[in-house]
Amino acid sequence: MAGPSDVHEWVSFADPHEDRTWMFDVTFLASPWRCVYGDGCKGVLTGPAADRAEGCCSYGAHFADEDDVRRVERAAKTLTAEQWQHRALAKARGPIARRDGDVTTRLVDDACIFLNRPGFPGGPGCALHRAAIERSVPPASMKPDVCWQLPLRREDSTDESTGHVTSRVGEWDRRHWGPAGEDFHWWCTDAPEAFSASGPVYLTLADELVGLVGRAPYDLLAAYLAPRVASGVLLEHPVVRRRSRART
Repeated sequence: MAGPSDVHEWVSFADPHEDRTWMFDVTFLASPWRCVYGDGCKGVLTGPAADRAEGCCSYGAHFADEDDVRRVERAAKTLTAEQWQHRALAKARGPIARRDGDVTTRLVDDACIFLNRPGFPGGPGCALHRAAIERSVPPASMKPDVCWQLPLRREDSTDESTGHVTSRVGEWDRRHWGPAGEDFHWWCTDAPEAFSASGPVYLTLADELVGLVGRAPYDLLAAYLAPRVASGVLLEHPVVRRRSRART
């Protein structure tokens, strides 16, 4: 009997340094997913909007905490007009918006203030990401947490009686956006064109994973996945499985 079409394989490890269990989505982390911004990304509006080059920046970034806010504010002050289309507006009004306890990047013309638009001399895309690449520093050192983490997602839960923490690391899919996610015309972890990298996610997003979980848990994960990927004995991602069936 065939299993569910969206089944994923998970693996768990005890953290070597703290009272925590890590659970990793093997199916996604061993998959060939890649960010296709500028190379097939249709954006997260209710209809196709590749020409807007907004990617997942249409709604601004929600900050994790005040440390996240301060890091981005410091980074913003270092950007030049050549790197950032909306620098002058940000200097006048500030790049951060606070509404009813919600802290986000400010929106300009219905997209993030850090997003350079088509027609900008430096090209479209995140000004913070561009600056990080030009300075040869990790984008995570400049961008909001949610921006450098996507499409990775970490969820922590704590046992109230023991204090033991279980942390799950996998893909950020539509349901994690709440009801709005179902209205997206397109989402990258649903899209066959995004599963086209030359290597697995655990390698191509190694820096992001280390930033999300720490070096020791990442090394455990990498040591486990390396022989699995080399052998090819893996459960393919549901999107890849559907693509393969469509071709036969």
